[in-house]
Amino acid sequence: MTAQSGSIESVLVENRVFPPSEATMEGARIKGMEAYQALCDEAEKDYEGFWARLARENVVWTKPFTKVLDESNAPFYKWFEDGELNASANCLDKHMGTPVENKTAIIFEADDGKVTKVTYKEMLERVSQFANALKAEGVKKGDRVIIYMPMTIEGIVAMQACARIGATHSVVFGGFSAKAVHERIVDAGAVCVITSNYQMRGGKELPLKSIVDEALAEGGTECVKSVLVFERTPTACNMVEGRDKTFSQALEGQSTVCDPVPVGAEHPLFVLYTSGSTGKPKGVQHSTGGYILWANTTMQWTFDLRPEDIFWCTADIGWVTGHTYITYGPLAAGATQVVFEGVPTYPDASRFWKMIQDHKVTIFYTAPTAIRSLIKAADSNEAVHPKNFDLSSLRILGSVGEPINPEAWMWYYKNIGGERCPIVDTFWQTETGAHMMTPLPGATPLVPGSCTLALPGITAAIVDETGNELPNGSGGILVIKRPWPSMIRTIWGDPERFKKSYFPEELQGAYLAGDGAVRSEDRGYFRITGRIDDVLNVSGHRMGTMEIESCLVAKSDLVAEAAVVGRPDDLTGEAICAFVVLKQGRPSPEEAPKIAKALRDWVAHEIGPIAKPKDIRFGDNLPKTRSGKIMRRLLRSLAKGESITQDTSTLENPAILDQLGDAY
Repeated sequence: MTAQSGSIESVLVENRVFPPSEATMEGARIKGMEAYQALCDEAEKDYEGFWARLARENVVWTKPFTKVLDESNAPFYKWFEDGELNASANCLDKHMGTPVENKTAIIFEADDGKVTKVTYKEMLERVSQFANALKAEGVKKGDRVIIYMPMTIEGIVAMQACARIGATHSVVFGGFSAKAVHERIVDAGAVCVITSNYQMRGGKELPLKSIVDEALAEGGTECVKSVLVFERTPTACNMVEGRDKTFSQALEGQSTVCDPVPVGAEHPLFVLYTSGSTGKPKGVQHSTGGYILWANTTMQWTFDLRPEDIFWCTADIGWVTGHTYITYGPLAAGATQVVFEGVPTYPDASRFWKMIQDHKVTIFYTAPTAIRSLIKAADSNEAVHPKNFDLSSLRILGSVGEPINPEAWMWYYKNIGGERCPIVDTFWQTETGAHMMTPLPGATPLVPGSCTLALPGITAAIVDETGNELPNGSGGILVIKRPWPSMIRTIWGDPERFKKSYFPEELQGAYLAGDGAVRSEDRGYFRITGRIDDVLNVSGHRMGTMEIESCLVAKSDLVAEAAVVGRPDDLTGEAICAFVVLKQGRPSPEEAPKIAKALRDWVAHEIGPIAKPKDIRFGDNLPKTRSGKIMRRLLRSLAKGESITQDTSTLENPAILDQLGDAY
């Protein structure tokens, strides 16, 4: 939060509207806007009653709750506090004795294309056996376990096994450095680390166990008593006598039956660390009951889930999307899902389209970054264009992770969805646990680049910096005005930071999402304009970086991808700096000034002269983590002319930083 008041100027206007088709509405779980509104009205009329009904319908309780919401110690809200349940039982055991028992739970495609299928019954046996192995290592209810695994069935099994015995897991993305692993082990006080000897990505064998060894060699890790190592490849790795065991050693002789341990609804299911640009990572703590409720409910509502669907979320279990829409939501909802180990560009950039064709995927959920990179690949290589593949099985597309710019939305809609699949552009965060705002396939008219409306029971609003609500058409700060079941409970070990970060006093009790947003004047639809710490103030005009990025990418004959940051400027307060990836590749030093001028003129024409980037830098790509997340803090340092001192070990290609030195 900053002291400065005033709304964020919104400069993009999107007038295209795509109503749901009759085919999509037919048989939809939430059919038409009347059905959506009826659910909103139910929540408005009896907020606790609404959530209680959903909790009874969508969660299996070993001890039913009698209290719904406790607001007495706000913002440390408690939901269904006296109820007891087990998250793993809600994903697996509840399906036993039903037709889902023998249904395929996971279709796993490895990096090399090998496919493995696991039924719900087989998943239960594998999770139970691994839970027994954890118990044999002394892991018990309330302990914390670090999981540093590749995208494999075993990673999901490890998470479910922790939940089964009441241990709190903390998954660390397999691209993070030893320093990041060390920080999380120490902060969580983990007793066990579950890892793999190597991971396979893009045909390459990348080490994981050696990174864990490096992390454990640092001080403060004495809490770790055991390390369990999945042998993903035949290549040997260092094993410490008395501490380390392979999965096969740990599982030997263990029963495939393990009763799930009931825990209180507020028991911490997991802690997931989000990196801030400065300071130590924040351990976002989630409960069990409220989280599993909203993971299951949104899985059904947002994706209009049907028994015959093949669902594919392309995320990694190291991120919250992989928690909610791979490990917990699909299994709780009884879905068949595809889990993918590799990257979208190996062996070539048609991998996603080939997998959709091969596995007859019906619901495809991916990130705008992946979409934009695949647009660039398809434009430059006809052979990897999606038109070469049979994508007719698709019925719903999804977008997650960042706002999707309208041009990428339209390409996705036309080239992947064949102009017949609704796109659910989902807004949510690590802290919210599951979807907050999204179109519903059988109900919501779609507008490219808009996450449309809040889900029933979610009270979203746009306010100024003193918490006063702003009228439609005015950009401001996105807040959630009432607590909801899957919300962050605290920052692990740091309740004061939790209050300061998410419930600042000036917002009068509302949850601060940290994003700027605007609501359209006609429909009241939300559009996310970017992080509020990514709001630029140029000569007194406040503009979200996302809007300038969208404008640059809309220059579709030239630009494949763009990221915009600000840097201090003596004249205008802040100057706009754009980092641009061209479809034709990085220009020569002779061509670059001419192209930079063309892009400035374009932005001036589309938005206005005030939004023209002062600096434009060109690269073959943007600095991204191996999961595809743009490292904006590095871009800010480059824009300011600072030398890069931050950890760059998570970057997919650190050499990109050298390309971005020249400003035009």
